[in-house]
Amino acid sequence: MLIRILTAGAAMALGLVMAQDQAAAHASLDVKTASQGSLRAAVRVPHGCAGSATTVVKVAIPEGIIGVKPAPKAGWTVETVKGAYAKAYDHYHGKVSEGVKEIVWRGGPLLDEHYDEFIFVGFVSDAFKAGDAVPFPVTQDCEKGQVAWTEVAAPGQEPRSLKYPAPILKIVDKAGGDTKAAAASLTVAKAWARATPGGAKVGAGYLDIVNGTEAGDILLSASAEAVAGKTEMHEMTHEGGVMKMRALADGLPVPAGATVSLKPGGLHIMFLDLKGPLTAGQSFDLELTFKTAGKVTVPVTVGDLAGAKPAVDPHAHHH
Repeated sequence: MLIRILTAGAAMALGLVMAQDQAAAHASLDVKTASQGSLRAAVRVPHGCAGSATTVVKVAIPEGIIGVKPAPKAGWTVETVKGAYAKAYDHYHGKVSEGVKEIVWRGGPLLDEHYDEFIFVGFVSDAFKAGDAVPFPVTQDCEKGQVAWTEVAAPGQEPRSLKYPAPILKIVDKAGGDTKAAAASLTVAKAWARATPGGAKVGAGYLDIVNGTEAGDILLSASAEAVAGKTEMHEMTHEGGVMKMRALADGLPVPAGATVSLKPGGLHIMFLDLKGPLTAGQSFDLELTFKTAGKVTVPVTVGDLAGAKPAVDPHAHHH
C-alpha cells in the first residue's frame, strides 16, 4: 500500500514497506512533525552495536529546541548537559538564554534483540519555520562498540543514502489544515485534536475522510501510540434530549463517493489513557486502518484548550 502525505498541495510518495524497514534499522523519533510550541518525543532504539547490547544513549538537542526535560527510565540513570543558547528565546514565562544541550541515559543493558524508547519533552521555538528539517543526533554506546546516528543529508542528497542518519523532526505550520494523507483514492484531511488539561486521561480528535472511489470502505480501527494507550471511534447522538456516546465497535462506514466528517458533537476519534496532556501546537501521528485501503498515517495538530480548530489553509479543500 502506498501512503502519500500531501502538504500545501505538494505530494511526497513513500513506500510503506521501505518506511517500515528504515524505521526498524535506524534510530528515529516517534513523532515525525511538530509546530512551534510544546514537544513530546521519544528516541526509538531498534538494535545494539553489531549484536552488542546498548548501555548508553545520548541525544544532542539542536539549537532552538528549548526547555528540554528528559523522562526518568527504570533501570537507567539520566543526566543532562546544560549550556548557553546562541540567543535568548521566548518561552512561557519570559525569555530563556540557557538550557539542556544533551541528554544522557546510562544503564540497561538493552539487548540487541530488544527495542526501547527514551522520552523527553521540550519546546519548539520561533527559530524554525515550516519546512525546516531539524536533526536530533543520537549516539549509542554499547558493551562493545558504538553507533553514531549523526549524519545529515546535504542539499539535494537522498536521506536514504545515508548509512547512519540522524533522526529528523519536520517543522510544520501551526494551521495543520493543509496536511492530507491518502491511500489509493481515499483521502484523510484536516486532522486535529482538542488540547486537554493536565491530568486528563481522555482526548478527542477530528478529521475528514474523502472516498473518491466507486466502492465503499470501512474505517476499522485507529491508533495513536505516541499519545494514548488506546484509541477508538465514537459517535455522539442526541436521544430524547439526552446526549449519548457510543463506541463504533463494527467500524465507521465510508460510502463510495462520499465525505465523512468527524467533528465536535458527532463522530470523533477518542484517545483513551493519555500518556500526557495534549498541548496546543503539538503534532502526533494517527494511524488509521481501513478494510480495503489498508493503513494510512496522518499527522494530527492539536488546537487550543477551548476546542478551537487550528486555522485551515483555504487550498486544503482542493482535491
